[in-house]
Amino acid sequence: MRKMLASVLAALFCSASLAQYPNKPIRLIVPFPPAGAAELGARIFAHPLGTQLGQPVIIETKPGADGIIASEYVKQAAPDGYTLYYGTATGMSYVPAVKKVPPYDPVNDFTPVSMVGTFGFFVFTHVSVPANNIGELVAYARANPGKLNYGSGNGTSILATGSFAGLQKLDMVHIPYKGDGPLSVDLLAGRVNMAIATPGIAGPQVKDGKLRALATLLPNRSPLLPDAPTLAEAGLAPIPITPWGALFGPPRMPKEIVDRVARDLAIVLAKPEVKDAFGKLAFEPRSSTPQELSAFVAEQLDAYRRVARQVGLSLD
Repeated sequence: MRKMLASVLAALFCSASLAQYPNKPIRLIVPFPPAGAAELGARIFAHPLGTQLGQPVIIETKPGADGIIASEYVKQAAPDGYTLYYGTATGMSYVPAVKKVPPYDPVNDFTPVSMVGTFGFFVFTHVSVPANNIGELVAYARANPGKLNYGSGNGTSILATGSFAGLQKLDMVHIPYKGDGPLSVDLLAGRVNMAIATPGIAGPQVKDGKLRALATLLPNRSPLLPDAPTLAEAGLAPIPITPWGALFGPPRMPKEIVDRVARDLAIVLAKPEVKDAFGKLAFEPRSSTPQELSAFVAEQLDAYRRVARQVGLSLD
């Protein structure tokens, strides 16, 4: 009788807690440093999501180790809905695809909530590189093996550039960064010659003539940088991976909370002002059901594994 009473009381307490959710601020963990595409995007949807939920959504960055630090933190957090994760392709597709012993399973070790959208990646070069289009870049790199370097701010950038270099038979030096923000600083200064990256702070520098955008990985030209052709327009094969961002929770987050957050995020992502703000980052917002997100994550994990094998990326 005591055990039955305890179970009933626990169930009632849980139901009451869910009914009151949220009753305090929510933390949104972002796996990259400030000024990168992930953190800039999180700023766009965090505030209106908090307004929709009735409690502030506070961004907390935990950069490092290609998203592993943030992912592990969320994986171990309490599944009460007060810790959410803006997971991206780097931590949730790239890391499990290239690690001999993946630190986590992106499908089963987190609670999928909703897609946020897909990132626009571009081929950027410093103006000191003697190439006005991607064909000239390929020709120059082939004629000067080992002379050009390229930076990467995330795992998608590493695989995309590796795939590009492999297909075009280019010999370039890789310089890794913890995020697009730090990478953009060195690209603008000319310490980095080339990067396949999100626009971030690089977009305005293209318009100012300090950087060049030679192509986009998007399937269509972006209104943000309309002079950058698609890879298909430039006569090159598309990169078969998608740079994406989505909302997750710790494992075993209650369905009622997941559904509430997913529903409110869909409302937020449909707002014209949110779409306009994302458009300035060449980011295409789109929501999903938790089930759709789970299937998408599994599909992208397979795609990232295929590309990692194709570019000969050694597992570590």
